[in-house]
Amino acid sequence: MEQALTTMLDMQHRMNTRIHPDWISQDFAWYRALWVECGELLEHYGYKWWKAQEPDLQQVRLEVVDIWHFGLSALFRPGLSTGAIAESVADELAGFAPAGLGVREATEALALHALQTRGFSPARFWELLHAADMDFESLYTAYVGKNVLNFFRQDHGYKTGTYHKQWQGREDNEHLVEVVAALDTGAADFAEQVYAGLAARYPGAASA
Repeated sequence: MEQALTTMLDMQHRMNTRIHPDWISQDFAWYRALWVECGELLEHYGYKWWKAQEPDLQQVRLEVVDIWHFGLSALFRPGLSTGAIAESVADELAGFAPAGLGVREATEALALHALQTRGFSPARFWELLHAADMDFESLYTAYVGKNVLNFFRQDHGYKTGTYHKQWQGREDNEHLVEVVAALDTGAADFAEQVYAGLAARYPGAASA
């Protein structure tokens, strides 16, 4: 787990550096992005007792991965290596035992912690992970895929506003799910294959 955590932290650092070269010292409000994502997750899961709603678990899990991106980012501190952060997270989760919360309750607990501390709790996130019926392997695979999608977005004009999230009537997240499902997630060049798969679908894109 610790090595996989380090890999994800390294990937997150590269992505954040793409947005702002000195992002760690900027001390962005990652906790705010995190709790807003929690609200988006609940929209997909459903909370309106006054109308018929069916949980969209595929979208819920995508939101869980988005939350993980912001959570990882919130753990960085100047001078702290990704290996040290990974070790700290692994230690915190070593004795983790699910409390059995539902998706709504686990999401609210994570959001509440973020609002109260302006930080990120790996343990509370892990409770949400289990509530969404995900494990570490599925989180890792989904994270790598979404990280690649984020780079793909940046490469194709996301920051300048020229990137289109809708391809052929569907969101890029939906295309990502299909691309990943057709690949060997254990392949050494898994990330590169994901990028190429997205490029093959995106109008006018060139694979890298």
